[in-house]
Amino acid sequence: MTKTVGIYEKAVEGLGARLDAQGLGIKLVPFTRDGHYLVDGVRTPPEEVSLDYLWLSPMLSAEKFVQDAFSMALRTRAVGVLQTFNAGLDDPFYAKISAKGTHICNSSAQSVAIAEYVLAHVMSLVHPIALQAEQQAKRTWQVTPFREISQTNWLILGFGPIGQAIASRVKAFGARTMVVRRTPQTGPTVDVGGTLADLPALLPQADVIAMACPLNEQTRGLADQSFFDAVKPGALLVNIARGAIVDDAALMAALDSGRLSQAVLDVFHTEPLPADNPLWGHPKVRVTPHTSFAGSGTRGRWDQLFLENVTRFARGEALQSVVDPASFG
Repeated sequence: MTKTVGIYEKAVEGLGARLDAQGLGIKLVPFTRDGHYLVDGVRTPPEEVSLDYLWLSPMLSAEKFVQDAFSMALRTRAVGVLQTFNAGLDDPFYAKISAKGTHICNSSAQSVAIAEYVLAHVMSLVHPIALQAEQQAKRTWQVTPFREISQTNWLILGFGPIGQAIASRVKAFGARTMVVRRTPQTGPTVDVGGTLADLPALLPQADVIAMACPLNEQTRGLADQSFFDAVKPGALLVNIARGAIVDDAALMAALDSGRLSQAVLDVFHTEPLPADNPLWGHPKVRVTPHTSFAGSGTRGRWDQLFLENVTRFARGEALQSVVDPASFG
């Protein structure tokens, strides 16, 4: 029986020929921006459509468009497999569609870009680049000592594709890596493995704390006052996970007291971050607009992940990045 694959109509323009070349024998069912499917060219409401596979592509970038696509997917009569462009699946949509029996594959495509974002910000804060620019402007010839990444300890919370990409790059600099995950495993890029129960022992050792864990009942509000009370004085925090993992009041208190030297934040409790939020103007905070994924190679990796997974699906092979339904509670 021919497999039906839902795909945004604009994505068909770029990938249709590549899919045809695979000779998979699948039938593409485009969907429109306003949430209708084009079944044999006929606009059809989601309630009348059943799909074997649905790809919510990264072309769904605008927030309203994303929510409209989520609504469309939930109203679709049946979806066998959902391939999403998201890495984190804390949006209630995913629990709802999983409860309907849909298998979900998330994305690892943005991990390279996010890892580079983390390294770029940390290096620019550890190295005295601003001071060197100031000295150049003043024509001052003076040595500017800096701390080498190779002599730093990193604590990475979460070890999915993003945490793994961060660890591999940090190890290339010779840094020491400590990882908090479900099981306390070590490996080529992990010097010390631990679980959430080990945080009190690991935080005082960390020069850099990279938040890369999923948002769930165990991690919501994890970085609270007790968390920051345990960190090494002068540590640097980078959050590319979810804003709700960090207690903002406790974070700013840790920055104001000097417990933390700097925070790099790409995710927030409310997005876009309201203009009156004090994080915008805090002298020790870098705010970026949830943009760490936006590397030049991310879109190509998104496309490749879809092409590889839909090929596996059509051939009856095991899919990549399948999410355990139990993770949705």
